[in-house]
Amino acid sequence: MPIDAFEPHPVVRLLGKPSAHFTAGDLVRAVEELGLRQVNLRYVGGDGRLKTLAFAINSRDHLLEVLTRGERVDGSSVFAGTDTDASDVYVVPRHRTAFVNPFGERPSLDVLCSFYDEDGQPLSYAREQIVRRAAEALTQETGMVLEAFGELEYYLVDEPDRIYPVEEERGYQESAPFSKGQRVREQVLGHLSAMGVPLKYAHGEVGNILEDDRQLVQHEIELQPVPLEQAADNLVLAKWVVREVAAAAGLEATFAPSVSSEGAGNGLHIHSRLVRNGASTIVRKDGINDTGRRLVAGYLSAAKALTAFGNTVPTSYLRFADGDESPGDICWGEKDRTGLVRVPLAWNGDVLPGMLAHANPGSAEPVPEPAIHPQTVELRVGDGSADVHLLLAGMAVAARRGLSDPTSLELAAKLSTADHDDFEQLPTSCAGAADALESAREMFEADGVFPAALVDAVIESLREADEAVQDVDLSGDDAAREELVRRYWHVG
Repeated sequence: MPIDAFEPHPVVRLLGKPSAHFTAGDLVRAVEELGLRQVNLRYVGGDGRLKTLAFAINSRDHLLEVLTRGERVDGSSVFAGTDTDASDVYVVPRHRTAFVNPFGERPSLDVLCSFYDEDGQPLSYAREQIVRRAAEALTQETGMVLEAFGELEYYLVDEPDRIYPVEEERGYQESAPFSKGQRVREQVLGHLSAMGVPLKYAHGEVGNILEDDRQLVQHEIELQPVPLEQAADNLVLAKWVVREVAAAAGLEATFAPSVSSEGAGNGLHIHSRLVRNGASTIVRKDGINDTGRRLVAGYLSAAKALTAFGNTVPTSYLRFADGDESPGDICWGEKDRTGLVRVPLAWNGDVLPGMLAHANPGSAEPVPEPAIHPQTVELRVGDGSADVHLLLAGMAVAARRGLSDPTSLELAAKLSTADHDDFEQLPTSCAGAADALESAREMFEADGVFPAALVDAVIESLREADEAVQDVDLSGDDAAREELVRRYWHVG
């Protein structure tokens, strides 16, 4: 397969093959020819953050050993609740994930890893294994693959500008010099592209917040649809890159769900679609079909429990209360920005040629058809505190139920904003999310997708977070609210 001339991934260009076909031998060659001096094994820990195990390369044999054998790590230091007397686990590189690290002191090749237990079996409570099991269970039952991508929102924090000061709540797709942090945004875009993360675009978001001693300017990166495990990894990588680039520019980046009482918080909306044999199964000529409606129903039926994975800190529920477009009603609509699930406007192949011709008089260029129809279903529950691997795995579980439940079409009709206006509400606290997960845990634990011990740990963490704010008066105490926001400033 020839490599596209626009391919940004240096290892793909060098090897002349897509990353899905990388081998350990390929990566040895890439390290040698690109002049790299270090290999970093990366993995996602129990806190959802990217971890690093660095190896200084001292020989070809050593490099090949690291890339094939991986390493042992202390699971009790990675995952809360692991017994220290049986905590050694393996991390094994997934060669297809390799990329050249754009940061660090030494030129390095980074490779994401999967966890395995002492018997060589996938580690049941490792984040990437939960997503894999959830995706495989859905495909085995339905023959369809769930693809997803996120809209990642974040704020850059700096001192107020004297020249071209930002205007509050006027940041949507703003350009420099009125947009602050555009250089950071573009650097993030470049790094992620070169790492093999498929991107749609990056832009300024609505949230501009001016305070006495600082300004907070909101940005968004929207990714492209990929299979579920890769989608989760891509979001973790995107957060890491945003923080690295921001720090290098002397700025603070935050994905916190609530950053101030004066403006919008950071959401994490997840788009998804179902694919079979290279074609979307959720669309018809005038919108989503019955399969798409069953997908919507699955998400809505599990929505309360999904907050346990997508809204993990007390300030998540401040965002729900403060935001003009933050979801609260468990409902859905087409092109409606208030529903918990939204079916966004998709490119209509019938009108595109006319628009192109009108915008470009005299042009008769054809409009290329995308490989897979771009229509998605957008779940708007998550925020910057989300444990993205668990949220995406939970979405796969919910999708599977929606596709198999004979009452799904009836539920979708009942919860449509086009026909109704009185809906159930999402939980209003971490404790409420914990209760919802407790009630629905059988669905998530079915077929061993979510280990019971991990569900217990999520519930316990949510209840502890709720207890920590029981005595905090947020109704009129600005100082108490600010302290709470700062406590959960660097989530996810």
